[in-house]
Amino acid sequence: MTSITLENVVVDFTIYGTQMTFRSELMHRATGGFIRKEQGNKRRVTIRALDGINLSLKDGDRLALIGHNGAGKSTLLKVFAGVYEPTGGRVLANGRVSALFNLAPGWDPEDSGYENITNCGMFFGMSREEIERKTPEIAEVSGLGSYLDLPTRTYSAGMTTRLAFAIATSIEPGILVLDEGLSAGDASFAEMAKQRINALLSRSRILILASHSLELLQSWCNIAILLERGRVVCSGPIAEVIEVYKKEHALPSHQVAQG
Repeated sequence: MTSITLENVVVDFTIYGTQMTFRSELMHRATGGFIRKEQGNKRRVTIRALDGINLSLKDGDRLALIGHNGAGKSTLLKVFAGVYEPTGGRVLANGRVSALFNLAPGWDPEDSGYENITNCGMFFGMSREEIERKTPEIAEVSGLGSYLDLPTRTYSAGMTTRLAFAIATSIEPGILVLDEGLSAGDASFAEMAKQRINALLSRSRILILASHSLELLQSWCNIAILLERGRVVCSGPIAEVIEVYKKEHALPSHQVAQG
């Protein structure tokens, strides 16, 4: 069964060559993480971006990350994706983790569209056999036809987005990690894009999503955590966590979660 568990995860970032002042020490109260001066080294400080995160997700979980700017959402996404190694604690993942922070990792403008399907597919963790099997579908969805034989530096921005989107939404994720919604390109592509996104979400066993839009989070997710300065301060059904967030930050019903 697909699952991912975080056990007492801590992430520290060390900054060298800086001088902490009384004013800058106070500033951390309004920003993300805890800032600490290193004993005996006035020009090195440590920012604790995540502090003691414990989470356990299983098949069917759709987790929303909620919090203000600097609360730790982006850092936590990167921990789930394996981009950041925890300073303390551990991450236990059972299943393929696919992160869509960038629609076109490995993209080379000198390569053809077909070559970039291979480039990006491999960066997304697909095998060559999987890429070959999915290439006809990706080509059809992109709608680029014979342009796929040309160097992608000759593409317009819209053509590039359509191909990158077609590749990214072809993956078979066990655990899907998303930062914001996927960009779908021009209006004529919108309905196809909506169907592709819904199909991608339905194929994923676990979804982890951070977004500025509370409405989007509530439509795609069933559970949520509220982060504050790198710590989980509330967790549970998404509607309940959103209400806590709105009350704590005095947000009107249409307000989005910044960060």
